[in-house]
Amino acid sequence: MGVKTAMLVCGDVETDLAAALAGAADGADPDGASALVSLLYPPHRVRPDGDDPWELVEAVYPPEGHAYALSTPDVDVICDRAFMIDRPSLLPEHLVAASTGRRLVLHAMHSVVDWFAFAVWEDGELVRALSLAPDDGILEDLGERLPFEEPYWAGSFPVAADRGEAYPLPFHPLELGERALYEFFGFAFEGFDGDEGVEWRVDPEDVRLFGFEVA
Repeated sequence: MGVKTAMLVCGDVETDLAAALAGAADGADPDGASALVSLLYPPHRVRPDGDDPWELVEAVYPPEGHAYALSTPDVDVICDRAFMIDRPSLLPEHLVAASTGRRLVLHAMHSVVDWFAFAVWEDGELVRALSLAPDDGILEDLGERLPFEEPYWAGSFPVAADRGEAYPLPFHPLELGERALYEFFGFAFEGFDGDEGVEWRVDPEDVRLFGFEVA
């Protein structure tokens, strides 16, 4: 697997985020994206990067010093490597506060070290946070596990032993990361165990985000 992500997605608590992202494919609003970035970053530090909109499939892991954003009445998305933190529950408070009254999902993974983390807040309250990698073990595991996680923890998708050494976790973090992408946002990049016959609800090549340089 070669996927990296660093994204925050926010919508009303009752909003189907996958459906909202699919709807965003009909057209992206640069003014809305600019307003979102200005809300989350000091305005004097941000400027449009001047490039054409980025497909979500590329925007989920921006270059250093860049943030990619999308804002519609139903969903806000912002991608920034700064969100790749070992303990997602420690996401800066101003980012969580901006989601008050809504649902906020952080998704971050890095294929080089097989690390995956995610967190969910509802109305500013953390309800679930997980971060793990084979070399570091479980860095954070807060709140009740979500239903899609349970088969992984139960050992339904084990990783084969390597040269006789058992894998240090009951599943591969990137497999769960791909499953989380699908469960939260309706798509995955490289698939996951048990995805045969599953249809993506969102084509990440159809959703566009606008780029900004962040000083």
